Amino acid sequence: MIVSLLKIWYGNSTVIWLKSDRKAIAGLYAVFIAYGLAVCGIRRKRAMEIERKFLIEKLPEDLGQYPVWCLEQAYLCREPVIRVRKEEYKEKKEFILTYKSDGLMEREEYNLPLTQESYLHLKAKADGRIITKKRYRIPEKSGLMIELDIFEGDLEGLIMAEVEFPDKETANAYQPPEWFGKEVTFDKTYHNSNLSKGKE
Repeated sequence: MIVSLLKIWYGNSTVIWLKSDRKAIAGLYAVFIAYGLAVCGIRRKRAMEIERKFLIEKLPEDLGQYPVWCLEQAYLCREPVIRVRKEEYKEKKEFILTYKSDGLMEREEYNLPLTQESYLHLKAKADGRIITKKRYRIPEKSGLMIELDIFEGDLEGLIMAEVEFPDKETANAYQPPEWFGKEVTFDKTYHNSNLSKGKE
């Protein structure tokens, strides 16, 4: 069995992950969470992600007035989800490692900042395609935010909107705008981790 070491640098600290085949990475989330909470998780941790997801067939006419981020993300594991992402907005870049538990509308989520070097190292370990997309953030009623994703590359043509909520009750009561299409919150096909399956 092939065993390799993955290093993640954070300031003067180092995390070393022992990786034995791709399936073994499922156990790494415990190390990731423990390290994140101990070192920097208090400011980056989100205990629960609650969101609804919709397909979009027609873009809003005023889309150009909203800020847009360029996202690139790769998946190291799908059960549980372990993802690395680069976010670019104007001249600013952020690199983030994310763990997500299994689930549909509600999922446990933890985020940890990475250096660019660590991001590139882990990106090279990706299982499947690298997802690239443009993300527009559109203010919504009641202080909510619509994240509109326009996919690129071999996923071009796919457009989805996600709305995150502070609690399950707010999520269930939400009435989407007329330009939203079919809801796919409970269809795992549209999880980005599953969309990443494909070209190596």
